[in-house]
Amino acid sequence: MTHTGQATANSKYAGIVVDAKTGKTLYSSSADSYRYPASLTKMMTLYLMFEAIEQGRITKGTRIRVSSKAAAEPPSKLGLSAGSTITAEQAIYALVTKSANDVSTAVAEHLGGSEAEFARQMTQKARSLGMTKTTFRNAHGLPNTAQKTTARDMARLGIALREHFPKEYKYFSTRSFRFGKATYGNHNRLLGAVKGVDGIKTGYTRASGFNLVSSVNTNGRQIVAVVMGGKTGASRNAQMQKLISQYLNKASKRGPGNLVAKTTSPYYIALPEIGPVPKARDFSELRVALAYSNQQKVSEFPIPVAKPVIGKAALIDQLNQQRAAVVPVGRPETSVVVAEMQHDTTIGEGDVDEIVTSSTAAPSGWVVQIGATPDRAEAESMLQEAKSKTGGLISNARPFTVVTNQNGEQLHRARFAGFDGKSEAWSACNQLKKNGYGCWATQQ
Repeated sequence: MTHTGQATANSKYAGIVVDAKTGKTLYSSSADSYRYPASLTKMMTLYLMFEAIEQGRITKGTRIRVSSKAAAEPPSKLGLSAGSTITAEQAIYALVTKSANDVSTAVAEHLGGSEAEFARQMTQKARSLGMTKTTFRNAHGLPNTAQKTTARDMARLGIALREHFPKEYKYFSTRSFRFGKATYGNHNRLLGAVKGVDGIKTGYTRASGFNLVSSVNTNGRQIVAVVMGGKTGASRNAQMQKLISQYLNKASKRGPGNLVAKTTSPYYIALPEIGPVPKARDFSELRVALAYSNQQKVSEFPIPVAKPVIGKAALIDQLNQQRAAVVPVGRPETSVVVAEMQHDTTIGEGDVDEIVTSSTAAPSGWVVQIGATPDRAEAESMLQEAKSKTGGLISNARPFTVVTNQNGEQLHRARFAGFDGKSEAWSACNQLKKNGYGCWATQQ
């Protein structure tokens, strides 16, 4: 569908309205054409913040230090001084309301080590959410010609924020935020002015024009609408109100929801709580709790299928089949080859991976796993990165990979060995989790 008026009069314009319960596209205009996100970028910055809180890498009370680089960012900003700190929750409010660029950079540096690394993680997360045309180069949305997105991708991100973080989503409805002696109002003027609007984010640069993503939830209907490239804030808001008025009643009151599959980067795999393998082998209740109910593919707003399945689902499926046993096979002089024995199936040397290190001792006792990937080099890279970033017990652990087949898909499990008992393995897992890695510990 197309819309007259702004869509035809403004070459920067792009828009889309998506039924958030069914995924059906109710309206689109240049929805798949590249646009600059401006401060809509902060939606992904917030997504990664919410994810870090969910994973336990930070809490809402975590103090985030402001670097000289962050303090020097141009407005819109809180005006934080270099060396000062702000809590994670204050940062969330500042991003939602004031759209503070100094806070965005501080968050990026805290979570990613550098803004460039954080931008890489933002792009990686975008891909995992099915945002195929989005690339991030910074955490705030200030001008960068390589930082691009589409109206459709922004709608997907808006839906993902509500679906994946329903508790944190309430921040987007914040009308004002007090910090120090100042009170900052939300840039989203539709909050409180248009029935059902409960977020999400505004954005503007000269190159992008005036952008807005709105979520509407009323009378059993839910939509996410995107307007990009408005000539003024007022015309953008008027266009958004027009779209809401015209298409909200066309949205369904019924639908499966869960339109955006919650996937994770192989470097941040969410695994079950650390600990030994449960004695019981019936994981049906856990599988039900993890599964998305009534998930269906809608052709107009397709659900990305993460392939291969990694993280919780892969581990649970494997554990439901067997308890893994790691044994040495055909050991060369300078390295150890390990394989996972599945029931009575014999795995030859050609079917297994060499361990990453040159250690000649076969992994035994307690081991920890941080993920599974179809590419061995990626599994090895994951282990080396975890080793260098985590330190502590992991610095002395022996990394290795184990090949296994699941539903015809070969996966390489990334594991560490060499722990002195359960307590040390669990401590290593805690260290990994603090550095953003999922971890599962078991005794071999």
